[in-house]
Amino acid sequence: MKVLLIGTGGVGEAIAVVAQHQPWLEKMVLADYNLKRAREVRRRVKPARRFPVEQVDARDKGQIVSLARQHGVDLIMNAVDPVFNEAIFDAAYQAGCHYIDMAMTLSQPHPERPFEQPGVKLGDYQFARSARWEKRGLLALVGMGVEPGLSDVFARYAEKHLFDEIDEIGVRDGANLQVRGYAFAPTFSIWTTIEECLNPPILWERGRGWYTTPTFSEPETFDFPAGIGPVECVNVEHEEVLLVPRWVKCRRVTFKYGLGDEFIGVLKTLNLLGLDKKEPINVKGVRVAPRDVVAACLPDPARLGERMAGQTCAGTWVTGIKGGRPREVYLYQVADNETCMRTYGLQAVVWQTAVNPVIAMELLEQGAWQGRGVLGPEAFDPDPFVARMASYEFPYGLRDSWTPADPRPGDSRPAG
Repeated sequence: MKVLLIGTGGVGEAIAVVAQHQPWLEKMVLADYNLKRAREVRRRVKPARRFPVEQVDARDKGQIVSLARQHGVDLIMNAVDPVFNEAIFDAAYQAGCHYIDMAMTLSQPHPERPFEQPGVKLGDYQFARSARWEKRGLLALVGMGVEPGLSDVFARYAEKHLFDEIDEIGVRDGANLQVRGYAFAPTFSIWTTIEECLNPPILWERGRGWYTTPTFSEPETFDFPAGIGPVECVNVEHEEVLLVPRWVKCRRVTFKYGLGDEFIGVLKTLNLLGLDKKEPINVKGVRVAPRDVVAACLPDPARLGERMAGQTCAGTWVTGIKGGRPREVYLYQVADNETCMRTYGLQAVVWQTAVNPVIAMELLEQGAWQGRGVLGPEAFDPDPFVARMASYEFPYGLRDSWTPADPRPGDSRPAG
């Protein structure tokens, strides 16, 4: 497989590092606006000849198409902030390439009732073009990171193996990560975090469809595994709520994020001051987006690994019925920062995110996953993905309400 990787920030770098020794990878073009950064990433991977470096403006469809054709790539991997998604998605179609992203095209709140009903939803732009992609025989695999991505695979796995009927699928994300030396330092893209946390949260219910609620609504305490413990989680806008109901039968879908009071306070302050806005404003003759200024003022998450300590947990909590009895499970993946730094030289959040699109590339290259049009991870058989997690040193766990003494309804416990 020949891949054009657009974006060599934290997650882009991790994708290259995870993929470098895979025999199915023929070439991965490292493309970034910051040519120096792309060259830094190439120095981390071997053999370097498989990782040519190119400069690209992710807003310029013509540049992307030209690079894709120049290198004869099969797939464009989008690893930049989702503000660029439309351009990269359209360029992949124009170039005749398959496409993967880790966050779908952006939403726009309802102009009159933003906290009651959605306006333009996450991914609407992409799904509106699905028929065109299908007709051309191309696949756009959207939302294929960790959340969304692995969380969606877990939802499909639960439906296939663990339940007869599903009540709720709730993605729950929590961590106990700390960054030494900084009063405030996000461990993931602050641009994306602001977008998903300050937009109206979206939920889905059978018979009602998609609807929105006030920001940071419905707080609950979720007990995370692996020593992380209880964390207060709140509703946040996220792709799983838009993806899961399209392919998995259930009654309700939610996404809740363990942000913490301090982080929520910072986000509220940014919103109050207008520093969350992504539209450029005039500052003494220079047009700049306030959110870009915030991102530039904060440390680069990709370079925080040596200062970080703790664990991050991504997972899918599912309730329903199996064998006539209630069942509750939490399928999860925990990444420990010390282990990730020692083993891969990558901080935990970016490594945990990057492994998933690399596994997806392998499945597409080997034909284990096949599809046309715009599809989410739930559209595919979860078993080949889950089976490959061990070979990527990407362990997962299952917390199950069925006790060992209970008669289990079939062989439904994963071997992870």
